[in-house]
Amino acid sequence: MQIYVCVKHVPDSAANIHMIDNRNIDDSVPFLMNPYDEHAVTEAAALKKQIPDSEIIAVCLGKKDAESTLRSALAMGADRGVLVETDDMCDSMTTARVLHAAIIRDGGADIILTGKESIDSEGMQTQFRIGALFDFPVVTNAASLEITNGKARVGCELAGGRTRTYELTLPCVIGAGRGLNTPIYPTFPDVVKSRKKPIETVARSQLNVSDAPGSAKIISMTPLVQKRNPRKIIGTPAEQAAEIIRILRQEAKVLS
Repeated sequence: MQIYVCVKHVPDSAANIHMIDNRNIDDSVPFLMNPYDEHAVTEAAALKKQIPDSEIIAVCLGKKDAESTLRSALAMGADRGVLVETDDMCDSMTTARVLHAAIIRDGGADIILTGKESIDSEGMQTQFRIGALFDFPVVTNAASLEITNGKARVGCELAGGRTRTYELTLPCVIGAGRGLNTPIYPTFPDVVKSRKKPIETVARSQLNVSDAPGSAKIISMTPLVQKRNPRKIIGTPAEQAAEIIRILRQEAKVLS
């Protein structure tokens, strides 16, 4: 089985991210693998243990330094990587077209795993666009996965704590949610071994991907500014409690 995992190189959400203008951040901050993609790679490694002769190929679209994210995927169990190198900022339409072309060029997939979204753009579209280009069925926010008799049985988490189970024919595309597994965190020997695994670098221009008829571009970004107005509450403990309840009911409106 050919298992492709699409991973994204994103800024570390725990880092102190600075904007250099209204469209770009300072990209000297630490970058890492998109956290949802960690679940996708972990599930791919689990599938490989279940299905003999499987191969895991991690695919990434990004700048040259995105190779570090592919190395992380290799340390977590992927067999090899493909980096489609570009300096352009790509929307979900272009990203899907490029990943689709890269997978076809590499040989074709039996199953494609992605994260359910990326923590930087939060578009939640790429997996659906990849599925449409391949004409593969797609589900997202997967919390369970079982492959039997050429079909994937996938449990997906919905809003309000509900779940829904789907049966998909293979090949298919699955967006991994946090409930799918606990990500593998590689050991030092895993990291050392990953350095010997191959990564093929392909320029985006080599794939001859035509531009999408539509596009989405970032016009501007504005940092989130949280305004707080501290207020001193005085009086007896009972008076302070009553004032807090009044504020929650009448001002914050979080209590009825």
